[in-house]
Amino acid sequence: MISAKNWIQEMGLYLIYMEELFSTWRKHGVSKKLLVEQIWKVFAQSFTTTTMSGVFVGGIMTVQFTMQIQMFGAHGYLGGLSTSSVVREVGPLLIAFMLSGKVGAYTSAELGSMKITEQIDAIRCLGANPITEIILPRFIGIIVASFFLLVYGVLFAFLGGLLMGYLFSGISFDEYIRNIPQLLTGISIAGGVIKAFSFAFVIAVLCTYYGYNTSGGAKNVGLAVVKTSVSTMLIIVIMDWFRSLLLETWQGLFL
Repeated sequence: MISAKNWIQEMGLYLIYMEELFSTWRKHGVSKKLLVEQIWKVFAQSFTTTTMSGVFVGGIMTVQFTMQIQMFGAHGYLGGLSTSSVVREVGPLLIAFMLSGKVGAYTSAELGSMKITEQIDAIRCLGANPITEIILPRFIGIIVASFFLLVYGVLFAFLGGLLMGYLFSGISFDEYIRNIPQLLTGISIAGGVIKAFSFAFVIAVLCTYYGYNTSGGAKNVGLAVVKTSVSTMLIIVIMDWFRSLLLETWQGLFL
């Protein structure tokens, strides 16, 4: 069982690691070529997964809401309810879980393998900074690519819900879309965008942190991957709860 003291120490190590990343970024910058390569690599690896996840998340929400609202004869609000829930909560959260396993675990294993085979030490011996050459391009690339993948996945979730509304619920496309503006407000969209960026940031920080700090042998690479997946999902859920609490409080005060 992990104690509160260990949690505090772990969070402190995260902060120290992020301070090192940002200070190195300010001093040395990052190679644009390496950054573009990493963005494309992450996007290409996760394109299919994100598309399928988005479509099925939207379809599932539409089916669930159909089962709930059919007794009230309120099928006209199905599109608004499904789309609002996908954009605000369910879509970014579930797709981020997919990316944490796809992108986070892969990057952690890649960096961990480089660490235990002393490739990172070799870069340092050659006079280069491994943070600049290896970590920063992956860190920034994962944030940028994951953010757009999350937004892209939510858009496909809308399309999945639209299609399932037509096939399963018997609602025309016009009827599905009609009431979305009433239930999907600008604050909801802004909250979804902020959530997508914060989740992408968490994935990037944790996978590069655990991969870069791997030590020992191949077994430790596996442990780093497990820690990355578990920590990412846990922190994403906590952040989602905290953001939702703040947003609802803010809406209650000013709306």
